[in-house]
Amino acid sequence: MAGAPYERGRGPAAGEQLQQQHVSCQVFPERVAQGNPQQGFFSSFFTSNQKCQLRLLKTLETSRSHDLEAGVRPNSAVNKDRHFSCEDCNGNVSGGFDASTSQIVLCQNNIHNQAHMNRVVTHELIHAFDHCRAHVDWFTNIRHLACSEVRAANLSGDCSLVNEIFRLHFGLKQHHQTCVRDRATLSILAVRNISKEVAKKAVDEVFESCFNDHEPFGRIPHNKTYARYAHRDFQNRDRYYSNI
Repeated sequence: MAGAPYERGRGPAAGEQLQQQHVSCQVFPERVAQGNPQQGFFSSFFTSNQKCQLRLLKTLETSRSHDLEAGVRPNSAVNKDRHFSCEDCNGNVSGGFDASTSQIVLCQNNIHNQAHMNRVVTHELIHAFDHCRAHVDWFTNIRHLACSEVRAANLSGDCSLVNEIFRLHFGLKQHHQTCVRDRATLSILAVRNISKEVAKKAVDEVFESCFNDHEPFGRIPHNKTYARYAHRDFQNRDRYYSNI
């Protein structure tokens, strides 16, 4: 699963943040308490790191990522080397967004194919997009976090039919919505020291409005065709608004 955003800095709720930092550091061991992520001298020579870098490069060439980069760019230009870091992670977490450095962590030991990389990058770029467009209180406002996780699960491809079949999850009526709720809850629990009941309650409280917020796509990109339509709509939006 893709991880929820996390921070390393201290703020007003220092005690709570330190507790959450402990959880985050357990999941993302290369994220140290202060400063930049630790990078081993020979890290670039590891096969998993090379594969991660190549997959990331390919992902950033896809249309779905272009939409998100364009959405983030007005406030902070997206740079592959600055805003992405391939690292080893604990557990089954695939990635995370470090709000303190505006950097996306890609778990090179848990991302095993290109399709998975595409989903993780898109998922985390949605967090970055939300971070740039709104005053998101990632740490102390669980509703803010839940909203971004709902959007990420909904728009990244996490809940595609193919992925759900591989998970042996089947359903007909509103199955996509059920999947989004479940994936958002799991992402929150991955890096937040709270109960499942609290996480589900937060997701339920924000679900309707956040599920229907499709920015910057304008629609749910269920597959590559929908992603191309979304990219086209995004490119034409300025022309549309100028005629209103």
